[in-house]
Amino acid sequence: MDPDFLVDLFAPFAPVSVRRMFSGHAVYRDGVVFTLAIRGEIFLKCDDETSPAFVAAGLAPFVYATRRGETTVGSYRRMPEACFDDEDELRRWAALAFAAGLRAEGAKARRRVRRP
Repeated sequence: MDPDFLVDLFAPFAPVSVRRMFSGHAVYRDGVVFTLAIRGEIFLKCDDETSPAFVAAGLAPFVYATRRGETTVGSYRRMPEACFDDEDELRRWAALAFAAGLRAEGAKARRRVRRP
């Protein structure tokens, strides 16, 4: 996906930055990654707190192929199609993803503090 498209798509939610990641792009708000855009699909960050909403909406997790088979990344789920046409839906789902990203960043920071 084109980085400019992603910046424009998420503009109703917040100013974002886009960086290359693997074979796609990561979308950041305030330095926190909350979205992956890979192979023409967009996946939003989720965690134990937000995953039930994604599952209830029938949103598939991010899956990629490896030499050993498929790997499922449950912490990212497909963005709802409605987000492409409805700014309120985009803001709602992006807010869930950003909140999950913030919690993940907080957990990383706590682990770094504990290390000697």
